[in-house]
Amino acid sequence: MSDLASSSRRELLKQVAVGAAAVGLSGYGAPAAGRVLGANERINIGVIGVGGMGSGHLGRLADWARQPNPKVAVRAVCDVWDKRLEAAKARSGGEGYRDYRRLLERNDIDAVLIATPDHWHAKISIEAMEAGKGVYCEKPMTLYWHEAKKVAETAARTKQVFQCGAQGCNADRWRVAQRIIQQGGIGKVVWSQTGAFRNNPNGDWNWGIDPSANPTNLDWDMWLGWRFGLASKRPWEPERYFRFRKFWDYSGGLATDLLYHALSHMLIALGPEFPTRVVATGGNYVFGLENDNREVPDSFFMTVDYPSQHTVVLPATQVNEDGLAELIRGQHATMHFEGPGIVVRVQRPFAGKMLVKASSGVFEGAEIVRNDQGEVAEIRIATDTNEDQGAHVANFLDCVRSREQPHLNAEIAYRCMVAIALGVASYREKKVKLFDPERQKVIQ
Repeated sequence: MSDLASSSRRELLKQVAVGAAAVGLSGYGAPAAGRVLGANERINIGVIGVGGMGSGHLGRLADWARQPNPKVAVRAVCDVWDKRLEAAKARSGGEGYRDYRRLLERNDIDAVLIATPDHWHAKISIEAMEAGKGVYCEKPMTLYWHEAKKVAETAARTKQVFQCGAQGCNADRWRVAQRIIQQGGIGKVVWSQTGAFRNNPNGDWNWGIDPSANPTNLDWDMWLGWRFGLASKRPWEPERYFRFRKFWDYSGGLATDLLYHALSHMLIALGPEFPTRVVATGGNYVFGLENDNREVPDSFFMTVDYPSQHTVVLPATQVNEDGLAELIRGQHATMHFEGPGIVVRVQRPFAGKMLVKASSGVFEGAEIVRNDQGEVAEIRIATDTNEDQGAHVANFLDCVRSREQPHLNAEIAYRCMVAIALGVASYREKKVKLFDPERQKVIQ
């Protein structure tokens, strides 16, 4: 499947979006309201998917739950593999489930953290919000763009808090950048660059395979999700389970695993827009020549055009770690995200204009650096650069109580997902992908 998923997957999402009986949960119809929480009341959370990222999140939540006067309690955990499930139960003290639907039936669960493979994100997120639970879903928001639309619509309709778990979004510099850009601090924004760069000789995502895992202790059919139209039915393949990011059925590769992080930062700073045109190229330049059966590319290069007349360039590779600086380029100055904050470097022809701006409230509290001619050369802005994943989860929990919008809420996450998913589709189909922001539809 490319950007157009199978008809069964589309039909599933239609059913899930209205809380239909097809999802196999009792008591569905109108969305459940969930508990009303006091300012100091514990949030009861369930963790769905406790391998990899899920295990890390679970450990953090369990540590928080053991602190004096805790504001969170891990009440339930879910995983299809018994070994991971038993370890998660012991670590958290929560009740364990193989089937996430049983966890969602519990009225005492206020929120869930979803860390399953990508192809499950939409279905579980939608059902959880229908069940009256806030959702923290690991990135990417979904696997396909139309799934993200359904998730965003469900969040709006149910009024549940949704946070996508892209790393770095908690750092305050993105919101400081947004304010400066909105006030014209760097002039008309013209293009930006960000990306992801690694070099692993063994190949990213070639995680270890536990020989004890097999269909007697692991619900392989449930993991695939073929009964729900999420992926193709196939015999047990340990590599697909342990190294799922290498395969299109369950992941979008570099785009969904790494570039989703990078683009989400940009959309917070620039203001969230739907794309109008997305094109991507790349290939398996190293691992395609070796004994590695990955389907996704080891190098991926994507450009995204936006209706505000602005382009974002997003390269990603697993075979060279020399990266590009993270920049937002305006006509008057370029915004660099480096060190402890933001450095705005002035474009020479606009030094005079930037002197006026530097004297105004746009850069209040910033350090002004001048060149030998006395012109403004740089403007340095100190910001909070707390990019810790725990802070992002804490932001979600705070919003579950306050009912405010978290940093990477459903609307921003949806717009990011459209661009990322269309990049994957462009690469796979070898086509430029066009999107209509007004109708929120791909233009065929």
